Amino acid sequence: MHLGRINSTDGFLCAIREGAGPGGPPAESVRPECVAREPEEPVHRIIVGTMVRDGYIYGLSLLAVAAALVWATGGWAWGIAPVLLAAFFLWFFRDPRRTIPAGKGLIVSPGDGRVTETVTIATPDGARQRISIFLSVFNVHINRSPIGGVLTRVRYQKGQYLNAMNPASAERNEQNIATVCGEGIEVTFKQIAGLLARRIVFTSKEGDTVERGQRVGLIKFGSRVDVLLPAEAILRVKVGQRVKGGSTVLAAMPEGESL
Repeated sequence: MHLGRINSTDGFLCAIREGAGPGGPPAESVRPECVAREPEEPVHRIIVGTMVRDGYIYGLSLLAVAAALVWATGGWAWGIAPVLLAAFFLWFFRDPRRTIPAGKGLIVSPGDGRVTETVTIATPDGARQRISIFLSVFNVHINRSPIGGVLTRVRYQKGQYLNAMNPASAERNEQNIATVCGEGIEVTFKQIAGLLARRIVFTSKEGDTVERGQRVGLIKFGSRVDVLLPAEAILRVKVGQRVKGGSTVLAAMPEGESL
């Protein structure tokens, strides 16, 4: 599927993941009864390593440039800048393994970053809770499905490139909007471009079945993701909290509210 700047093949391949490491979600974000697991990835989307394909493309290309400069000039100092840039790209496109909570009615974060807002908003379908998460250039930029279910709507919206911290960016910026229905609830999440993020990648299409925490795309460089939850969902995060895509539980449905 190709929607405007969204490219489903150029720039995103799922990879074998590594451990999440320190700095993960608070212990209260995942209930003890939840069993952690990582969704199975299609074989054609798996490569050896722990990063998105773009990391290898940019990183190896810059290393080649560094080698060419050193060879042509005879001075190693000419290779420092491209080597540093290569290291940055290899690090930026990392794709760490995540522990996916398995529990009834849990809604996980679609991306890494910091919660900047939790608010109740009015929508054509009624009241919804919105959680906004800001992704800096230092965060992992892989995006994951917040719940398991069927993608009932996927829509690309052209727009501006306001600072992702600006509340107006939620409606006015370029973005991809996806809605997942499953477990008796409906959750919508937005990949929103920012000042630096000018390329949104979404790898699934309407009608696809996704698992909770499954990789569905990425936003290159600084950006924002918004999650629209049922009004009755019980929030498990607060403004200022750091979250990790696929592993931090943003909210949970009250007992009996989800199938």
